[in-house]
Amino acid sequence: MTALIDVILPVFFVIGFGYLAVWKGYFDDSVVDGLMKFTQGFAIPCLLFRAISTLDLQQNFDVALLFSFYTGALVGFAAGFVGARVFFKRDWEDCVAFGFCGLFSNSLLLGLPITERAYGPDALESNYAIIAIHSPFCYGVGITAMEIVRNWGGSVAALPRKVLTAMFSNALIIGISLGFVVNLGGIPLPGVLTDAVDLVARAALPAALFGLGGVLYRYRPEGDMRAILFVVSISLLLHPAIVWVLGGMNDLSTSATRSAILTSAMAPGVNAYVFANMYGRARRVAASAVLMGTGLSIITVWGWLHVLP
Repeated sequence: MTALIDVILPVFFVIGFGYLAVWKGYFDDSVVDGLMKFTQGFAIPCLLFRAISTLDLQQNFDVALLFSFYTGALVGFAAGFVGARVFFKRDWEDCVAFGFCGLFSNSLLLGLPITERAYGPDALESNYAIIAIHSPFCYGVGITAMEIVRNWGGSVAALPRKVLTAMFSNALIIGISLGFVVNLGGIPLPGVLTDAVDLVARAALPAALFGLGGVLYRYRPEGDMRAILFVVSISLLLHPAIVWVLGGMNDLSTSATRSAILTSAMAPGVNAYVFANMYGRARRVAASAVLMGTGLSIITVWGWLHVLP
């Protein structure tokens, strides 16, 4: 019960405040859109830039950690893709959108604050190692798969350009890439600049959580309940279970195990809907999976916190 009260509920209360503010008309959609544009287009990239630029890459980029997490993510993508085709008779493009929901867990807005509240700021190094390649990896897989099924039988010469253009127009990936440039290049940054970036970064997670609540109010579930629950079960149960097994086989440290499993146990991120909306495929399922998965993760994350070392 302590984990529920002290770790999980404060995060979800902030989301709930945003949901309530939009529901009761204190904020309209344009205000929420502006807040999310600030957080996802500027504040969170600043947070990621600072985290990656100062991360000890040699110590924290553990191959076993990344293998465990991203193998689970790929299995989640495959399960969503195949399940959409076999169980729900969706076309191939919808199958990719289902798969992306199983692939893209909410590593930032939920994974970071819950891990920090559970285990402290020093426990986030493995989270940042996962997040550093999360958007590039997931968008790379999703965009490549979608372009293949959309252009089946056609020329593949333009595929790499399409994938790279879509990936590097994403602000999160730009922030991560700049962080790597500074880190690997040993580029010193003036204190006045890092202080300013830190001020913006400190606003990122609370503002994004509040905005997420407002966004979720729009995407109330409407039909397709079996498909939505199928997608949510992949994110909340299948992905972390695979990471649990692989983490044990790869002898991950306690800290890395906690970060990997908690991150994999998060609901589908808002980017799952962004991806579905970008291609106009399975938007209702993706949006509703984000909403329902976020709500149900209160229970499942509580469970994972009880079994983690």
